[in-house]
Amino acid sequence: MRPTIWIADDDRSIRFVLAAALREAGFVVQEWTDADTLLGALNREAPDLVMTDVRMPGTDGLHLLQRLHDKRPRMPVIVMSAFTDVATTAAAYRAGAADYLAKPFDLDQVRAVVRRVLTDKPAPAGTPGEPVIERPALLGRSNAMHEVFRLIGRIAGSDLNVLVTGETGTGKELVAHALHDESARRDGPFVALNTAAIPSELLESELFGHEAGAFTGARERRIGRFEQAEGGTLFLDEIGDMPLPLQTRLLRVLAGGEFYRVGGRRLIRSHVRIVAATHQDLDALVENGRFRADLKHRLDVVRIALPPLRERHGDVALLARHFLAQAAAELGLAPKQLAPAALAALQKAGFPGNVRELENLCRRVAVMAPGNEITLADLGSLAPSAAASATGDWTQALRAWAQTELVAGQDALYPRAEAALEQALFDTVLQHVGGHRQRAAKRLGIGRNTLTRKLAERDDAP
Repeated sequence: MRPTIWIADDDRSIRFVLAAALREAGFVVQEWTDADTLLGALNREAPDLVMTDVRMPGTDGLHLLQRLHDKRPRMPVIVMSAFTDVATTAAAYRAGAADYLAKPFDLDQVRAVVRRVLTDKPAPAGTPGEPVIERPALLGRSNAMHEVFRLIGRIAGSDLNVLVTGETGTGKELVAHALHDESARRDGPFVALNTAAIPSELLESELFGHEAGAFTGARERRIGRFEQAEGGTLFLDEIGDMPLPLQTRLLRVLAGGEFYRVGGRRLIRSHVRIVAATHQDLDALVENGRFRADLKHRLDVVRIALPPLRERHGDVALLARHFLAQAAAELGLAPKQLAPAALAALQKAGFPGNVRELENLCRRVAVMAPGNEITLADLGSLAPSAAASATGDWTQALRAWAQTELVAGQDALYPRAEAALEQALFDTVLQHVGGHRQRAAKRLGIGRNTLTRKLAERDDAP
């Protein structure tokens, strides 16, 4: 007997495409324009699977999911939406969704998901109606981000350790926050530590704390990050930079759930979920003997790979508008809009610093652009790399900036351009190497002392 699938969606074209694809795959399909009519029919018969849109007139898809869960707790439901975000995805899984599909559909993926759900028929999980905390900065409508949201929604409710990978500036800490906010630990603390930013000799105390007198200068007891995060989530950023001796100690904590403070004798029990992140290739570090394979396996239970901004087609406009509105609200400024040419330039830009670079750019132009509309000339003076993408030549952007400054009657162009070029190069390279000045100096082709001196001069400048 062929399985029966019910589709609830107020969009006739969506129902038509889905129904045609599923009938072609051998399923019996019935279509419904709203949730209430479907629920009425459920009193007379029941399908093998329900597929429902989230946003419909009357009862929405998430409430339909909850009512289906009450009426037929073992019947699988697939939730669909064109407005995918972490909160909606996680709410669907908590309410018992078997899977989540983002519009527009890849029909091969739809058929594969339907077959898997009908084969597995997983029991609903989670508690319907739990509060949802949304972090709006984790935004995206691209297929790549839909997959990230989908994975967060699936695993947020578990206590599995997660490894978040991606280039610098892609939003790894935002993913960690989302995993925490959508988990049962949401009322507990979220504690973050950048392991690359702490000197190796202090990192052990930072993680596990120390007793008074444990070492020179330890005048009193200090609580470490593991104890601070008790009952919550500990986010360990740049885990690939952790020294090998500390990796061994961290492995013992993850394996046994217990640790001692530095200089301490009392065993402390840890109930912490670990989310780790890195921009490096941990597999390569393991092969080179710089990272323990057993620790990698403990951390890399589930991996979320964040795409770089250049692969998130269509997300630049969404993020830019969000960051401009956010900057205006935070700084008390009039909202500014991007002119079509400026938006086109941003969409073509490579953004080696990813979302963080775009956010910083938007904050600059929100403050510095003179009018309510941000033009390509504004980007040329404040973000030459973005304006250059419109022409494919960064020197053209430099010429546009110089012309703008001359027309405005500005002087001292050379020292200002030199300082801006130096700052852009230093910031980009330092971000790429995780803040390591020796490696940054090598990539820049200058001495480490020269880099340190120039950074100090910049920090001391008025």
